[in-house]
Amino acid sequence: MYSVTTSSLLVGLVALHGANAWGTLGHATVAYIAQNYLNDATATWAKGVLSDTSTSYLANVASWADTYRSTTAGAFSAPYHYIDANDSPPTTCNVDYNRDCTSSGCSISAISNYTQRVGDGRLSAANKAEALKFLVHLLGDITQPLHDEALATGGNDIKVTFDGYTNDNLHSDWDTYIPQKKAGGSSLTVAQSWAKTLITAIDSGTYKSAKASWVASSNINDAVSSATAWASDANKLVCSVVMPNGVAALQKGDLYPTYYNSVIPTVELQIAKGGYRLADWLNKVYAAKIAKREVDGVLVSRMAEEAAPLPPANRPSKAELAREVYGGGCGCDKHRREE
Repeated sequence: MYSVTTSSLLVGLVALHGANAWGTLGHATVAYIAQNYLNDATATWAKGVLSDTSTSYLANVASWADTYRSTTAGAFSAPYHYIDANDSPPTTCNVDYNRDCTSSGCSISAISNYTQRVGDGRLSAANKAEALKFLVHLLGDITQPLHDEALATGGNDIKVTFDGYTNDNLHSDWDTYIPQKKAGGSSLTVAQSWAKTLITAIDSGTYKSAKASWVASSNINDAVSSATAWASDANKLVCSVVMPNGVAALQKGDLYPTYYNSVIPTVELQIAKGGYRLADWLNKVYAAKIAKREVDGVLVSRMAEEAAPLPPANRPSKAELAREVYGGGCGCDKHRREE
């Protein structure tokens, strides 16, 4: 029997496993980068869905999913913020969707589910807004390497010292403290400034030749494969960048400045990837699912929608999550994190 007391305890344990993946700074930066690359039509659609015409329409909701999961109504979504790769870093790093994802739901299954929902004309405005807010957040989460790793609860149980702070863990450093050290704060103004720097690197600098590869596997008709590719891309960094010499090496001395200097290029790269992929994903969703209903074939499209079964409501059942069309499920620890 799932008592109120048990429910409250589990929510508390989840809250311990990672505050805001990438922190509010990282998520807002991902969102500002995405805003820069949205097509005009996609941007207009997104503003309408979110009822926000400000210059921070995606950034304003970038951390909504973290707030929502800490509520009683949103507690079910906690596992959607990560996938636990049961690999063995630093020797081996890999994500296996069938191995690592079960019926509880995970980042990959959630991205698939909410991609389907955000463009479904049968759903309410509130449901579509919720789906868009989840996508803005989860496409950022999946680029953070420790959100794609099971070891030590995604690094939350790896106690370290960073910049003189001893009551610390590796996951929090990657989520929050390393990005804030680089950007100089956590406000939307700081995020916008950092995003501009990364946009320049994407357009004409360090990332110009690589950006096409970031979205090469992005296919909204196979969201599970696309999101698995993104998770795998980030997970490889656990072995090569996050802990190349194992856990013990991270617990000798202060991670600042030597470790910080070695990983900050990767932190910036992953945030840039998240923003660029998010824009590409939403542009593709709009073109395939929204614009199609706005042309002459709108009646045919609507008839097809009405004939199809409705997707699961706000909280898909385990059986529904197991179906590929809704994204599958995810293998996540019962106790979870601040992700």
